[in-house]
Amino acid sequence: MSAHPPKARPEALAERVYQSLKADIFAFRLMPGDRFSESEIAARMAVSRTPVRQALFRLEREGFVDVWFRSGWQIKTFDFAWFESLYDLRTVLECEAVKRLCALPAPQCAALLDELSQFWCASAPLADGLVVSQHDEAFHITLVTAAGNPEMARIHTELTEKIRIIRRLDFTRDDRICATYQEHAQILQAIFQQQSARAQQILTDHIAVSKAEVRKITLHRLQQARLQLTD
Repeated sequence: MSAHPPKARPEALAERVYQSLKADIFAFRLMPGDRFSESEIAARMAVSRTPVRQALFRLEREGFVDVWFRSGWQIKTFDFAWFESLYDLRTVLECEAVKRLCALPAPQCAALLDELSQFWCASAPLADGLVVSQHDEAFHITLVTAAGNPEMARIHTELTEKIRIIRRLDFTRDDRICATYQEHAQILQAIFQQQSARAQQILTDHIAVSKAEVRKITLHRLQQARLQLTD
């Protein structure tokens, strides 16, 4: 007798469904406002409704979907005011982190940020926008983590996850990738020189420009995705 392959654990199935749905949301394959049922997702992914429901409630907690108990689920419509409030919180946390880093002894600060300096200041720039977006997240997370307050780092990591759906669109244009390299290098230089006010101002401007560009790019991408659906 041939042995049956082991069944995937419910937790693994829920994680697979979660990652797949999230990828569809981030790539606009599932559009803001789209409605669907648990049964539809279960059939498409060849799983039962239980892991689908677990994945959807996780996405709901993270702010990506809404549940309508009589009519299924819906991809949350874009609320730019909510995203901008997260960007504002991000600015507050990162500026505080920069202020604390500038107050450290210079050798200690340099050691904490050495890997960032090597990537953004000493290495050849990368052209792959998706890869650069991942390094961009790591840059800002490292700044906050290096400041030494674990609760600040936890909150910052959570809001980083929430804005990823639109933030990564900032790296679909070559000029934005180039600007990111330049501005990250300027931020690090100001920190290493313990110029707290200058570092905070460059960082604040860096985030503000990114926020404005992301809004424009997101609206354009949504329009493109909707036009493709009507073709």
